[in-house]
Amino acid sequence: MHTTPRTFALVGPGRAGTSLALALVAGGSRAVGVAGRSPDSPSTRAAAARLGCAPTPVAEVGRSADLVLLTPPDAALAEVAEAVAPGLEPGALVVHCSGARGTEALAAVALARPDVAVGALHPLQTFAAADPHRLEGAWAAVAGPPAVTDLARALGLQPFVVTDDRRAAYHAAAAVASNHLVALLGQVDRLAADAGVPGEAFWPLVRAAVVNAETLGPAAALTGPVARGDVATVAAHLDAVAPGERDAYRALAHAALLLTGRDDPALRTLLADGSVGRVAPGAAA
Repeated sequence: MHTTPRTFALVGPGRAGTSLALALVAGGSRAVGVAGRSPDSPSTRAAAARLGCAPTPVAEVGRSADLVLLTPPDAALAEVAEAVAPGLEPGALVVHCSGARGTEALAAVALARPDVAVGALHPLQTFAAADPHRLEGAWAAVAGPPAVTDLARALGLQPFVVTDDRRAAYHAAAAVASNHLVALLGQVDRLAADAGVPGEAFWPLVRAAVVNAETLGPAAALTGPVARGDVATVAAHLDAVAPGERDAYRALAHAALLLTGRDDPALRTLLADGSVGRVAPGAAA
């Protein structure tokens, strides 16, 4: 059985950090401090109220904390780590939650405080609001000592190790899975509006496609004109969509062609040069 730490502090009370902190409290941990841009900032005070502790300056937030969670923006992570280091308790565990950075982001802590442990824990989940239930059953990239893996499991996460040298590649996959997928759904809305069709009509199709990809694998789940080698329909699509939408359509259609594992010179040429209207609708592919 994996237990949560007795006490913890949070630096960076955003949606992800607050979700993790609420999950820790639900697991029996006690929050001893929350630090943000300043102790008086609204987000810091709101998170401290939810966690039942006091807003605390960054330099003092680690006092009495067995665990210190660092969840600031990536650009501020090194600065925050350096500021936190002097106030840490001996034997504490300091964990950042950046997806793109590894344990090297906490080099300042490791150098200044060899008596503490450092690690990284990135929940592979998106948070539109602070919601600890989003963590249940999600996966998490971990790095550092075994205590980080234990922490992930105590939070209900499924941990997997990502080494520092593969961190950027891992985070690129996460960005595609979340951010790029949402951007693609934005294109669905725009194309639907151009066709005079309600965007919500496509949600059952989206859900079914995601379920198919999860259960069958992306290659087996692929359907549509690229999977069929239907050059005429793809050309008609390129003719029909607004010029500003064609680059995204071509890029994703090319990715679909790669997923088929098939070499289709006619489709490859159409998608590469962006030509439209060269294949008559109904022509053989």
